[in-house]
Amino acid sequence: MDFNLSEDQQAFAQTARQFAESELAPHAAKWDREHIFPKDTIKAAGELGFCGLYTPEEAGGLGLSRLDSSIIFEQLAMGCTATTAMLTIHNMATWMVASFGTDAVKDKYVEQLVMGELLASYCLTEPGSGSDAASLKTKAVLEGDEYVINGSKMFISGAGETEVLVVMARTGGAAGISAFVVPADAKGVEYGKAEEKMGWNAQPTRLISFEDVRIPAHNLLGAEGEGFKFAMQGLDGGRINIATCSIGTAQAALNTAREYLKERTQFGKPLAAFQALQFKIADMNTELVAARQMVRLAAFKLDNNDVEKTTYCAMAKRFATDVGFTVCNDALQIHGGYGYIKEYPLERHVRDVRVHQILEGTNEIMRVIIARRILAESASDVL
Repeated sequence: MDFNLSEDQQAFAQTARQFAESELAPHAAKWDREHIFPKDTIKAAGELGFCGLYTPEEAGGLGLSRLDSSIIFEQLAMGCTATTAMLTIHNMATWMVASFGTDAVKDKYVEQLVMGELLASYCLTEPGSGSDAASLKTKAVLEGDEYVINGSKMFISGAGETEVLVVMARTGGAAGISAFVVPADAKGVEYGKAEEKMGWNAQPTRLISFEDVRIPAHNLLGAEGEGFKFAMQGLDGGRINIATCSIGTAQAALNTAREYLKERTQFGKPLAAFQALQFKIADMNTELVAARQMVRLAAFKLDNNDVEKTTYCAMAKRFATDVGFTVCNDALQIHGGYGYIKEYPLERHVRDVRVHQILEGTNEIMRVIIARRILAESASDVL
């Protein structure tokens, strides 16, 4: 296994780094402070292909691997965590529409989604079903050539600002969960207030209610009952994506801390001369490298449809989001009081990465997934 990046991957990373440094990082603090959702910037990202990274080429996307996409998202997250996280969600929704949509749906939406001219939200979580996604209650009933949707979704990123909703709804019995494309402005779609959050302030989060929302029957993705399978496939990649956002943000925090240690003087010498802080930053870097390699391994497993891909994605998500938060928090601590004020980006990094341990399946649920696989009779000695 070659751990070095290929020439193409280095070029992807360089392009993403340049975009992050010029279009994301200079504005990230203002977007966070003023709760600005930077749609124009996301559209500019779409012009570079960043809104359809792993959408198939035949549908207009770049058709990159999940590993390639992870390398790009890491660089983008160094510029703005919340905006990059929204890009990862949009990519997941766009991939679902392009991969499982009817020709009518693809023709109507995919090109604009790939270009960032339309943005998409992923609607799975409900007020009464977070970790237990299979218990969702939103229903879609077929009436003639239309589905009628009723229910609600909670904690939906981009809600109220995006144009397309990928909605999971029950169409049958216990396994009857289906996926639909719903225009965000369809009659009967209502949005709650923008939630006041600890972080991720550069994107809105709202409740969405569906009351007798009618959509064409061809807006069904795949066949009835396949939605939960699509959702779980999407979440494997989503867990890699959010883990990658943690890694990129933590790398930015580590870079800031490194420069601070070299510049800040106490007791007549730079902080970098104190062994305790040398040990601290050494541990931060070591754990970050380990997390990065675990995420890339999980992406490799997913790209190759490995039988253990879901377990690896869960392990990577659990480990990388925990490490990402710890590294950001330690970087803040290194800055002392300066880390706690908004003149420096550390407090924003800490706030933004904290939610990564919750979404795309909480880290407790990741442990459940991992433990069940380890304890299964068919588990090998080494996954």
